[in-house]
Amino acid sequence: MNAGIIGLGTYSPEKVLTNEDLEKMVDTSDEWIRTRTGIEERRIAGDDQNTSHLAFEAAKEAIKDAGITADQIGLILVATVTPDYTFPSVSTMLQDQLGATNAAAMDVSAACAGFMYGLVTAKQFVESDTYSHVLVVGVEKLSKITNWEDRNTAVLFGDGAGAAVVSKVSEGRGILSFELGAAGSGGKHLLQNGPYLEMNGREVFKFAVRQMGESAVNVIEKAGLSKEDIDMLIPHQANIRIMDASRERLGLPEEKMSKTIHKYGNTSSASIPLSLKEEVVNGKVKDDDILVMVGFGGGLTWGAITLKWGR
Repeated sequence: MNAGIIGLGTYSPEKVLTNEDLEKMVDTSDEWIRTRTGIEERRIAGDDQNTSHLAFEAAKEAIKDAGITADQIGLILVATVTPDYTFPSVSTMLQDQLGATNAAAMDVSAACAGFMYGLVTAKQFVESDTYSHVLVVGVEKLSKITNWEDRNTAVLFGDGAGAAVVSKVSEGRGILSFELGAAGSGGKHLLQNGPYLEMNGREVFKFAVRQMGESAVNVIEKAGLSKEDIDMLIPHQANIRIMDASRERLGLPEEKMSKTIHKYGNTSSASIPLSLKEEVVNGKVKDDDILVMVGFGGGLTWGAITLKWGR
């Protein structure tokens, strides 16, 4: 039996930062941001909310949705590049907050591809019968490493969390194929240098457009499927132009691509679970639908998964 997702949870902070708000902070405009990125607003965590707080809210919901209790979780994987501390890890803090006393815990650092890395790692532990239930959380408080005076990056990022419980699912469902990769030589194009995130937008854009499309095609082929079999593309919500390039590579119409970037901005490792949950709730992802999830991030890293939805 394959490993799949049996429960989902998300959390977005209450504070909304609109493009109009940013016009008062840096030399930019709503029209410029919207046309180049697709972003209209993003969520910003309060000073009293750390990454672990965001993770807890999403994880709590995912566990409830899965119909299990926290003490049934064997492993917690938290994908983040904005931990509360260097150590203890967010995952161990989350273990304590949830009361998941039987769980091992570790953080995963793969930037925006972190949730993909987490799901693939969880799959190995579940399918080898090491753990029955693995909690995977993608969570970021990017506002704390964003330079609000740099108009190239200040407009892009938001805070949020998404969580999934990975367990064995019924025959034919679950994770059908995956690809993980890294290009460390490009790490200099997207990094945290000192207190703030820095990005060479042109180089990251070129990498993402090529890699997202390639990886999506690769995992479809690995699953023995064709582009016509895909019901929904759930890309990392980094930039609408990058997302559309991936969609066009797969020959999918707009309605078959999840788009939440206008509401949340780029939430890094949280963006794919935030989008997935939204499409499940609004009925656009149904049992036995074939999904392709694909992300890229600092490192440079990437990951893609083909998944047949359902428990």
